[in-house]
Amino acid sequence: MFGYGLLGLVIAIGAYLVWAYNALVKNKNLVEEGWSGIDVQLRRRADLIPNLIETVKGYAAHEDKLFHDIAELRAKSIAGGSVADQSAVGQAMSQALGKLFAVAEAYPELKADANFRDLQDKLAGIEDEIQLSRRYYNGAVRNLNTMIESFPTNIIASQFKFEKAEFFEIGDAAAREVPKVDFKTR
Repeated sequence: MFGYGLLGLVIAIGAYLVWAYNALVKNKNLVEEGWSGIDVQLRRRADLIPNLIETVKGYAAHEDKLFHDIAELRAKSIAGGSVADQSAVGQAMSQALGKLFAVAEAYPELKADANFRDLQDKLAGIEDEIQLSRRYYNGAVRNLNTMIESFPTNIIASQFKFEKAEFFEIGDAAAREVPKVDFKTR
């Protein structure tokens, strides 16, 4: 009788170990999937920026430094990097785009341009998608990190070298807001 109880305990522990390992793998893959979603949206934003800059350049050619800064940030975004690097670039990009839209405010004929309005609309949609992707990714990171830190899955996580993932955060409260898009002409 004791032997069956011990055998049952060993089987239960083995089943738990298999479940815990598979749950860690699943959560790690969800984090990778979430990051992929963010990466796609960041790429879409980066691909839209040259068209936006060219449209504004036609009206505000003297803003070369701003255009250059945005082009550099776009290149950094495309180059990739760690989650923290992409977060910092994303924050800087949001601030630079805010400045670009501030420049556009000074040119009523630019704000009335259908192409510019279309690009603004697309950018606002992409920014919304980035926020949705960021929430999904951060939720997956939270679940993975909780499993890695919780007992007894932390033992399994350490044995199989699972590592905590970084959250995709925007440090500046102003950068957390979607760039303001004003379709009214003066």
